[in-house]
Amino acid sequence: MNFFEQQDIARRNSRMLVLLFLAAVFLLVVLTNALVAAFLFFGQDYNIYSGSREGFAGFLSYFTWERFGTIGLAVTATVALVVLVKWIQLSTGGKVVAESMGGTRILPQTRDTAERRCLNIVEEMALAANMPVPPVYVLNDERGINAFAAGITPADAVVAVTRGGIEQLKRHELQGVIAHEFSHILNGDMRLNIRLAAMLKGITFIGDVGHILLRSSNRARTGASHRKGGQGSAMPLLGLALWLLGWLGGLAAGFIKAAISRQKEFLADAGAVQYTRSADGIGDALKVIGGYIPGTLVHAARAAEMSHIFFGQIEHHLWQVFATHPPLRERIRRIDADWDGQYIERKPRVYAEQPRRGGSGEAGVGRAALVAAAMAAAVDEAEEKFDADFGPEPEQLEQETAEREEIPLVFVRHSHDPLGAQALVACLLVDGGEEIRQGQLQLLGESGIRGLEELVNTLYPGVHALGAPSRLPLLEMCLPALKSISEPQYRRLKNCLLGLIRADQRTELHEWCLFQLVRHYLDPEYIQVRPSRPRYRKLQKVALQVRVVLSILAREGSGDTDTVFRTAADELGFPTMAIMPQEQTTVAAFSKAVHELADCYPLLKPRLLKAMSLAAGTDGKLSPAEREIIASMAAVMDCPVPGDLHVGDIWR
Repeated sequence: MNFFEQQDIARRNSRMLVLLFLAAVFLLVVLTNALVAAFLFFGQDYNIYSGSREGFAGFLSYFTWERFGTIGLAVTATVALVVLVKWIQLSTGGKVVAESMGGTRILPQTRDTAERRCLNIVEEMALAANMPVPPVYVLNDERGINAFAAGITPADAVVAVTRGGIEQLKRHELQGVIAHEFSHILNGDMRLNIRLAAMLKGITFIGDVGHILLRSSNRARTGASHRKGGQGSAMPLLGLALWLLGWLGGLAAGFIKAAISRQKEFLADAGAVQYTRSADGIGDALKVIGGYIPGTLVHAARAAEMSHIFFGQIEHHLWQVFATHPPLRERIRRIDADWDGQYIERKPRVYAEQPRRGGSGEAGVGRAALVAAAMAAAVDEAEEKFDADFGPEPEQLEQETAEREEIPLVFVRHSHDPLGAQALVACLLVDGGEEIRQGQLQLLGESGIRGLEELVNTLYPGVHALGAPSRLPLLEMCLPALKSISEPQYRRLKNCLLGLIRADQRTELHEWCLFQLVRHYLDPEYIQVRPSRPRYRKLQKVALQVRVVLSILAREGSGDTDTVFRTAADELGFPTMAIMPQEQTTVAAFSKAVHELADCYPLLKPRLLKAMSLAAGTDGKLSPAEREIIASMAAVMDCPVPGDLHVGDIWR
């Protein structure tokens, strides 16, 4: 599966979505005109006893181009306004979608066993997908097994899982569900999903207005309402008419959802197999859902309008034609062709309910019931923990991470704490010279972040001793905790980082790369960021920018300068391109070139990154500088580093 190819498919699906949406709006305009014509016809030219004087021709006489244009303009303007408002609301980031459905963010320092396991699995899948760890939300009120990913780009993506999902699934099953959601992130489905939600809200908004009018007409009338009986009786009719239009629009919306969503689920299931390297995880998760009474049902108030972003069907449908997800059996068969048709049964967890306040007798019975419930819950919890396979303790996982990344355990633990994560990132930018370092520490002390200067002063010697190879892994470890700080704290941190970079009156390339990674993955959490838009269909249109980045890579890397440049240029189809003079390959020129390359079409980006990786790996390894250059470019271009760039030990 090629991430960039799927992005291009998602872009073509967006065009199909626009066409279907325009067809639905046109149908809505036609139906509105028919409704208005029927209202005028029956009100002015129709008698219940004698019928119409002019018959069907009289009905058609109420269709005029002038009225059609006026109604069409009104309907289109209303739909467009609703779509715009909804798009602005949803495009602020995936956290808005998660919080609107009652999601609660799982903090890195949580001690809840199920939540810790979920965070660890998300970290594992992010490593497998070569992207930073997204924030994780849990829908605590939902017992069904479900999940979704939301956002516009991988930088502002979030993953949300229901409480039933994190408590009922075994570790490998939850891995399959999370990997499915990561596939949606990497395939570019999230932007399409948000666009789909905004457009469908525009179609169904008229029905929402009709529903409000119908409900308001059922309320008790005041004396003033009785005196205006004509207007009062018209309100239910108007509400019924609008509700009928909205209902028809809802049917169209259902068809559009089904047409766009189903095939993506098969693709995401295949992606889950790719990231977990096993079909058992996603396959067993689907089998558990089939044998689990609550299934994938979600009862959140706003879940219905976002049903297409979930892992499974959130409500029952009488007709499969309106279902946003393929049948469960069909999904399982595509993953496990030898499936015997038997689901895996899991017992739903029953949450104890405290008795209401009552008399002394009731209180005694209530206390006894609570004791019995607590004992039963303790037994059930022990069984569920064994059955759910919660895996190793958080401390053991931290130790494994430290050994894998060759980073001291104390730094791994600090990376899970917001203040510790800020201090570690600051340490990566502190200068080795004594005079400059003292000025930087003074800047941190004046930042307003309490305790930051002291912690940086303590951690800096150890971070400095790790050297360049650990800069990127340590930064990626800190990103989840940094996403949990407040907006004022982030603005202060960002100003601090800029101050640290400017302290020596020059900007090194590794400083630019680290700051771009922080800015790109944290800005969407706090600032409205406009994603890049495809403008360049051919690399020849950005030949100058390609020359700049290849020249920088060749000079900063560990391989022979001319060999690295020539290999990358030939791979990209530029046989006559020559390396730029060193005085022209500044950090400022590199920054400008990378941001221009971010506007290339999706299928051009893998060519560029792959050529750079192949050229940098001509000496058998990727140096820390080369890794940082490629990783920061991939981040600015709104895409993760493709998995096929990791060959053997070249990446490590």
